[in-house]
Amino acid sequence: MQDQAPMEDLARYAAGGDSAALDRLLTEIRPEVVRRCARFLPCREDAEEAAQDVLLQVARHITGFQGRSRFGTWLYTVVANCCRQKYRELKRRAVEQPAAIEPAYAVDPRTTSVIAGSRVDLLEALDRLEREHPHLVAPLVYRDICQLDYAEAAERAGIPLGTFKSRLHEARKQVRPWLAAR
Repeated sequence: MQDQAPMEDLARYAAGGDSAALDRLLTEIRPEVVRRCARFLPCREDAEEAAQDVLLQVARHITGFQGRSRFGTWLYTVVANCCRQKYRELKRRAVEQPAAIEPAYAVDPRTTSVIAGSRVDLLEALDRLEREHPHLVAPLVYRDICQLDYAEAAERAGIPLGTFKSRLHEARKQVRPWLAAR
């Protein structure tokens, strides 16, 4: 393996059981994983926790990467799923152990940061979509969040392209009013 092996090669070697390639891959993708997690989760600590979960998932499941899609595509799917799981965990914790915050100090991220608010709103919308229409989540995540092209997203979702486009349209139609109401 060359010293400057591209990410795709590292992923293939790691998927084939090369532990040195896996170590190098994890080291090289960490900064990008943290950045991608931060796009989903407004709090830096939560994004870093989710990034650790992503790296753990990559290490555990790299043998499942078959190279049919780009490694970055596979990785972004893992990132999206781990971030959504972290969000659910944070929501569950908040319900189970509500923090005692004085009303004067309660901060709604939607009013303090447009970016943070849009992430929270999007995660809430995805959570609601998953409860109400679970079959519509994958198309929305793969196309609008992971920004895969239609063919690759449909393949990743395991459905025909026409079905994918139809579900994506329906998912957008469902989510749009939820996001606009914020």
